Amino acid sequence: MSTEDTEGTESKAEIKKQGRGAGQPLRHIRQPIIANHYTGWITSFVEQPPLMSLIRIPAVWMRGGTSKGLFVDPADLPADPAQRDALLLRALGSPDPYGTQMDGLGGATSSTSKVALVSRSTRPGFDLDYRFGAVTVSEAVIDWSGNCGNLSAAVGVFGLHRGLVAAPPDGVVTLRIWQANLGQTILAHLPVQDGQPVEDGDFHLAGVAFPGAEIVLDFLDPGGETALLPTGQPTDRLEVPELGVIEASLINAGNPTIFVRAADLGLTGTESPSEFNRDTTLLARCEAIRAQGAVAMGLAGCAADATAHRPHTPKLAFVAPARAYRATDGSLIGADTVDLTARILSMGKLHHAFTATGAIALAVAAMLPGSLAWDALGAPLATGAEVRIGHAAGVMAVGAMVVSDHGQWRAEKVTTRRSARRLMEGWVYIPAPAA
Repeated sequence: MSTEDTEGTESKAEIKKQGRGAGQPLRHIRQPIIANHYTGWITSFVEQPPLMSLIRIPAVWMRGGTSKGLFVDPADLPADPAQRDALLLRALGSPDPYGTQMDGLGGATSSTSKVALVSRSTRPGFDLDYRFGAVTVSEAVIDWSGNCGNLSAAVGVFGLHRGLVAAPPDGVVTLRIWQANLGQTILAHLPVQDGQPVEDGDFHLAGVAFPGAEIVLDFLDPGGETALLPTGQPTDRLEVPELGVIEASLINAGNPTIFVRAADLGLTGTESPSEFNRDTTLLARCEAIRAQGAVAMGLAGCAADATAHRPHTPKLAFVAPARAYRATDGSLIGADTVDLTARILSMGKLHHAFTATGAIALAVAAMLPGSLAWDALGAPLATGAEVRIGHAAGVMAVGAMVVSDHGQWRAEKVTTRRSARRLMEGWVYIPAPAA
């Protein structure tokens, strides 16, 4: 983070003092007025009038898959988590009682109110460390409990552009990414030319208007150290206050995800986000199920705690057998082009497409006999086969390798295809806190 660049010739002693190589920019110079509020951020001072009230942080605004987020190197943020979160919240414009994030970069939706912290990895065998935060629009909450599979596609692009990874030869490079939230490994396979990632191409992604370069993501052991089936059963019965018993499949893969039948909610699995999100009663019912599922998965002590402190995970999705429907762009999705239909909620609203981590969980669930996703398939799929998910914006194909290991199901690898690119690179300006 920097409040001012320094130009001109610098002495070797000053370069050494800054702990950087010759020719590198001064990225960590603070004005005294800023340093007084953020003890411990100071690298050096420059003489400036004490009138500046804005902090600026080097950042990149990126699209990854069907999401957008602010990408920052954590070295440019305060080490204290509370101070870090306060800055990131203000950068995106949260909390905003109007629900618009008008005074920040956020887009006031779950898909456009996100942050990603990416740095050179300190773990042997890895290239990049990546931590994801879901920024609540109306509350001062950043949920660090899960991952964003869509933004995962942009991590390698950011790392290469920022020089966090050595420039590779032309072709398709594979980067090993440590997903810090969940303790998981992601392999990102992305095209490179002249040492830089290729961002334009002809790969079309449902939910994104323009094509881009294809990025293949392998999520290795996406269940991590947690049990794939936290209750040991492919289908459970949740006792939801005021709703009664709801059957659900609780899956730990990608992000913890709860799957219910669309029919059990009086739905078809082909609902449009615009209509769905206007039904506040339905949204409240879905949150009640999600929160109770969080308790059943051992992720929250009570339903109220899940709603207040874990809005990002677990996700809630509903599934149904394949059927024809109209996607949000008006195109007709034929029943023969999908294996099942599904919709997923994110941060309290129906997602405009389908979360990538939710698709990981759904592809895994579709391989598990007795799960609601398995039941929704017209016929069983072989492990490793792609599951074609009919979602609000179109179709997403996700391949899952699931095996039985000593009587326990385990997901070895899930593969999905995304695209990503930089939308803006520069500085994000944030008002300094009052004295």
